[in-house]
Formats: sequence, C-alpha cells, structure tokens
Amino acid sequence: MIRRLAALLEAEGVVRPSFVEAVLERERTHPTGLPLAGDLHAAIPHADVTHVIAPALAVATLACPVSFRNMVNPDEIVPVSIVILMALDEPHSQIEMLQRLAAFFQDPERVRKVYEARTAEDLIQALDILA
Repeated sequence: MIRRLAALLEAEGVVRPSFVEAVLERERTHPTGLPLAGDLHAAIPHADVTHVIAPALAVATLACPVSFRNMVNPDEIVPVSIVILMALDEPHSQIEMLQRLAAFFQDPERVRKVYEARTAEDLIQALDILA
C-alpha cells in the first residue's frame, strides 16, 4: 500500500524518487499502525522532509485491511483500513499534522466518514482537519 500511494505522489511530482524507500525504512524502525476505537484502524506512514518537494497527503481506504505494526507496541499487528501517507516539506508541519490526525482519529464517527467517502470531495470534507 505504501508503494502504491508513494507512486501516486511521485507521479504528481510532489516527492522525490527516494521517498518510497525512505517511508518503508522509517516504517521498519518506527511503525505507524494506530489501533482505534471500533473496527477501523489507521496508519500514518511518512518520511523525512528531505524526500518531499511539495506538501501532499495520499489516502487509501481499504475493504480488506493490510497489516501494519503498532506504533506503540511494534510486536503487535494492526489490521489497517485507512492509510494516510504524509508528504510534508517542513519538520514542524509533520509534527502538527500528526497531532491533528491523532486528535481526529479519536472520534470513531469521523473515522467512519473518511472510510465511507467515495469521492475526493467526500474525502476532503470528511478530513476536515485540513480546513
């Protein structure tokens, strides 16, 4: 899933070719699986800002969850249905977005709206953290 989302960002010209491997390496050492209340769980993979040309998010909602390691307990596997691949070009913006996403994911109703979004417009509206 990370490779697919990173390829979309690279095709848009917002990340460097090194981005995908940097995300995968970071995921190996600092996993981003986030268990949430309810039956939907998320992951927020990202890489160092040096691999980013312009800020962007790539979002996938998955009918069949993929496995990510838990960010708190890396020995635990989290079945993830929402992946938000962050490509942010300033360190403070990464921290800020991670905080905003962590707060956002505390609300199961909002998480469900993201998961059920079927168009880009629906997704942007459901991810109101960007407003």
